[in-house]
Amino acid sequence: MQQLPIFVNLVGRQVILVGDGEPAEAKARLVRAAGGELAGEDAANAVLAFVALEDDAQAHAAATRLRARGLLVNVVDKPAMSDFLMGAIIDRSPVVVAISTAGASASLARALRTRLEALLPASLGPLARAILAARDAVSAKHPTPNDRRRLWERALAQGGPLDPFAAQSEPEAAVSQVVEGASGASRQLLVIDVASFDPGDLTLNQLNALARCDALLVEGPVAPAVIDRARRDAVRLEAVPDPLPPGLMVLLRVSR
Repeated sequence: MQQLPIFVNLVGRQVILVGDGEPAEAKARLVRAAGGELAGEDAANAVLAFVALEDDAQAHAAATRLRARGLLVNVVDKPAMSDFLMGAIIDRSPVVVAISTAGASASLARALRTRLEALLPASLGPLARAILAARDAVSAKHPTPNDRRRLWERALAQGGPLDPFAAQSEPEAAVSQVVEGASGASRQLLVIDVASFDPGDLTLNQLNALARCDALLVEGPVAPAVIDRARRDAVRLEAVPDPLPPGLMVLLRVSR
């Protein structure tokens, strides 16, 4: 990972914009959409800065002045001069997806956005808001963090009642129905025989199981890239316990 992807809260905060024309206006629209307040270069309380100047020397000079004040600067279409880059954005607020190629190709980022945008239904934003609104009800009915995690993982899994890639006609009703369901953990052991060092060779079901497992056991020289696909806070075990612990246990082993 060449850069750290972050989402910055700009509501009510100043953002400096230097330059004019369509590139500057495009950044202005993004700042306004995120609730930020546009300001000139002399703004004292700005948190970020955009420079939209075509001339390299002028752009470099403006970025240097702003950077000297401790600001992170984005120079439009000049990634080598920038402290941060703006990815291609898919907006399903409050769900936002940003795609970056670290400046390698804006066209590639746009192509990925076009393909991914077609996969994300318009109901994704309302679904996220419905889940947020149900937080207190979920905590009351499913009191432990593990109960809540299992509840949402089952509901949001591919083909589940809240599959985020499936259109929801009534997100609030769908979320309410899920909240009223059970979250208790069954005891399950899934054995995954790993035949290569490439996690891309795993099936979607295997990747999904690794991402949501409660416990993980590794036998043999399984590639670190495969092990890294497992849920990071899953309990690491040295042997299969008897009885099995509550939840999903995944055994990764080298295929014989």
